[in-house]
Amino acid sequence: MSNDPFLDRLSRAREAARRLATATAAQKNAALEAIAAGIEGSVPRVVAANRLDLERGRESGLTEGLLDRLTLDESRLHGLASAVREVIALPDPVGQILRGSTLANGIQISQVRVPFGVVGAIYEARPNVTVDIAALALKSGNGAVLRGGTAAEQSNRVLVELIQEAISGVGLDGDAVQTVDEFGREGATRLMRARGYVDVLIPRGSAGLISTVVQESTVPVIETGSGIVHVFVDASADADTAVAIVENAKTHRPSVCNAAETLLVHRDAADRLLPRLAKTLLDRGVALYGDERTRGLADGLSPAEESTWETEHLALEMGVRVVDSLDEALAHIERYSTRHTEAIVTEDYENAQRFLAEVDSAVVMVNASTRFTDGGEFGFGAEVGISTQKLHARGPMGLQELTSTKWLVRGSGQIR
Repeated sequence: MSNDPFLDRLSRAREAARRLATATAAQKNAALEAIAAGIEGSVPRVVAANRLDLERGRESGLTEGLLDRLTLDESRLHGLASAVREVIALPDPVGQILRGSTLANGIQISQVRVPFGVVGAIYEARPNVTVDIAALALKSGNGAVLRGGTAAEQSNRVLVELIQEAISGVGLDGDAVQTVDEFGREGATRLMRARGYVDVLIPRGSAGLISTVVQESTVPVIETGSGIVHVFVDASADADTAVAIVENAKTHRPSVCNAAETLLVHRDAADRLLPRLAKTLLDRGVALYGDERTRGLADGLSPAEESTWETEHLALEMGVRVVDSLDEALAHIERYSTRHTEAIVTEDYENAQRFLAEVDSAVVMVNASTRFTDGGEFGFGAEVGISTQKLHARGPMGLQELTSTKWLVRGSGQIR
């Protein structure tokens, strides 16, 4: 055991992960059911801890968007328990054979999925992530070391205690899930430098947090990205479909990364649709910003700045621009997108196919709300995050994205 409390915690997570890697699916599912039941049985305890975080957050000036992400009420906690049970229902990825063959010399080779080992996560004001990552890490045979940030410290402390108790209660090692919140900013910095203890690090949060982790970490990072998300309403778009999708994409939950931030409208649909789209959004309390051309076609818009197109508002705010063509919409998206999610509303098959082929983002949609970019909605049960990079994983990350592979070679005395 190390004399360093921080490294001791990481060492215990690593040792627990080594044992967890060989646990059966039934054992891991039993632990997940215990976690779900533990959350449901401790709603008042978690809500009370969360209330302390919310009070401190308001006093420190957290935005409404961050306060919304920070909130855990009874409904959300039952939703988290349901998400854990959805993970139970998913196939165990560990040991899945991806490909294999028998060589001419009789050697048999196969590539199988294996856990990473220890997954680290740095996030802020998102206590739901504590449960999501712990559940996915457990099912995929990984340990998890969590830095959930000061804003959610009380909520995360209680949740990690519940998770550890649940895992231990079914005979697995509760040390598989650890929090380093008590070590503060230094803990986050050390987690980024914990190569040899942590196998992969996943940041979730603001663009600033993600950039810091990517630039400073010596641990391999799977980069999740901010969401400057676009919806393009094409000339052929059905009016009712366009209004429903845009309204949902912007207002369903504006504080999350898959909420739309920019609305692009084809000029041939602008006279027909823009006034209705603008009124619908304004009636829902959305502040709209448009260039001079756009403001001439709809009432209630404020002037847009260059920063409008570069901002992830995470609030009831949205930039609106009229474009002359699909090509101009694609060029705008190429310039300002964070490669998260983009959507087109169209009845033109060729334009839909071009949009799908030419937009270079993790998720590209036709005639659907951007709010569907989500691990739960994709059938993953939960998600570790939404990767906007191209190596290893891209888009919502679930169980399979928390595994690596290794090659198994079986011979009968062959030599080269």
